Amino acid sequence: MYIGLKPYTWLAFFLVIFLTVGVAWIQYLVFGLPNDPSIQLPPVTAADPKGFPWWLCLSHWVNFFFLILIIRSGLSILVDHPRLYWNRGCARDTEWIRFTPIKVPDNKVWTAKEDARYLNPVIGLPGYRHTVGLARCWHFITVPFFLLNGIVFIVMLFVTNQWKRLIPTSWNIVPDSWKVFVHYTTFNMPIEPNGFYHYNALQQLSYFGVVFILAPVAMLSGMAMSPAIENRFHWFPKLFGNRQGARSIHFLVMQAYVAFIIIHVAMVAATGFARNMNHIVASNDNTVSYAGLYGGIAIILFTILFGFAAHWLSWRRPRSLQHTEAAINGTLWGLNINKLKPQRYFKKEDISPYFWVNGKMPNPDEWRNLVKNDFKDYKLRVSGLVENPVELSLEDMMKLGKDQNITMHHCIQGWTGIAEWGGLSISKLIELVKPHPSATTVVFYSFGEGLYGGVYYDTHSLDNCLKPESILAWEMNYETLPDKHGAPLRLRVENQLGYKMVKWVKSIEFVESYEQVGKGFGGKNEDDEFFDLLADT
Repeated sequence: MYIGLKPYTWLAFFLVIFLTVGVAWIQYLVFGLPNDPSIQLPPVTAADPKGFPWWLCLSHWVNFFFLILIIRSGLSILVDHPRLYWNRGCARDTEWIRFTPIKVPDNKVWTAKEDARYLNPVIGLPGYRHTVGLARCWHFITVPFFLLNGIVFIVMLFVTNQWKRLIPTSWNIVPDSWKVFVHYTTFNMPIEPNGFYHYNALQQLSYFGVVFILAPVAMLSGMAMSPAIENRFHWFPKLFGNRQGARSIHFLVMQAYVAFIIIHVAMVAATGFARNMNHIVASNDNTVSYAGLYGGIAIILFTILFGFAAHWLSWRRPRSLQHTEAAINGTLWGLNINKLKPQRYFKKEDISPYFWVNGKMPNPDEWRNLVKNDFKDYKLRVSGLVENPVELSLEDMMKLGKDQNITMHHCIQGWTGIAEWGGLSISKLIELVKPHPSATTVVFYSFGEGLYGGVYYDTHSLDNCLKPESILAWEMNYETLPDKHGAPLRLRVENQLGYKMVKWVKSIEFVESYEQVGKGFGGKNEDDEFFDLLADT
């Protein structure tokens, strides 16, 4: 995979390496090795934890299994927009790292979908191109169980004395960890304590960081990428600078997990593989048995085999994954973040100078003829389960009143952009057409096509359409909505991801259920690419 870094990123990388590995080597070459802190470990007392109870061993391996799935699916999500930024506007050539050799051309319309890369399924789950929907299925099926396992683990730590393994009780752990680090970095192995009773200072500090720093930061940065959360609690992404900062930090946390796994496995192997595996698999300190080693190898092989099964499921049973993800996260999101109402926050000066284009431009003669006539003959047809079906021109809609919002657009691929949108509040349209009590879903049809052909459409619950800032926009950044961004009308429902915001809106229909439309999954991307029905995150 191609990796392109900006010069300042290379400088930051060099400084991190120099201030750790470089300084350790300087200390070693100038002053020699520090005193071995392992010798200073206190003796084991009756109050100290002895061994690894079954729940700790089980939680350790469950965590490993889920973490591998999260990392692999996360990589597939990442490369669907293979650029990371610290700014929230995602303008071309402002990324700090990119995983594509392509620089965004400035002499043609370059869509975010064209920019997507793909991974070999050995690395990514499910791998291959345009599979962000299935990658999200795996990611969001796994994350709740990963978090649940972590919560159980932490609770059990504190109801037993096992917390003493991970929680430092003295600031001496910082200099002691540095001493151990100097030994490891200069290839001078320190005296290793028996991990069945004690960790050395660097081990304890590392495990503490993985459990109590990396995991919470991963969770919070993931939440900060939710459009429902960002548009309701604008302060939350600021914990990471902004929404794109959260995405970058989410990636860096993943890198930290990968580095930890590699180093951790290497050290387990280097300091007595069979005995260490007995500790964490068989929960004993047997020095001659290979039961733990065989058990650990079996767990690793199971994880690898599950990777093959996951690939098979992704391509042979994708609907099952979509249903499972909807049952888990669709239910959870429907009970919490989907209820959040967007609040106005952004100002004119926040508008992004660059806004990515996405979606196939419409090709039918009907739309082309409307473009030639500046959409003067355009009529929005609103029908279905309504008392007052209507056909409205742009002029008719303008007479009903204009609502203006400045909001952040969240694409499922990962990019964001801030823009002003002006148009008709959907609540006013709903008031005009008077839906029947049985109508729970609003269908928005496009002049455009889906990625794999067929009329593009998407559905929204009536409740989401009534939320603040939900409009049919004929204006973008105080000018007439450009053709490439969805003219004559573009839907905006700000607690959802961008694919739910249909461009080139042709007609609207009120129905009893999304299952009555298309293939019955709630939208063209939901039908063909297994996207989420609820797109709050």
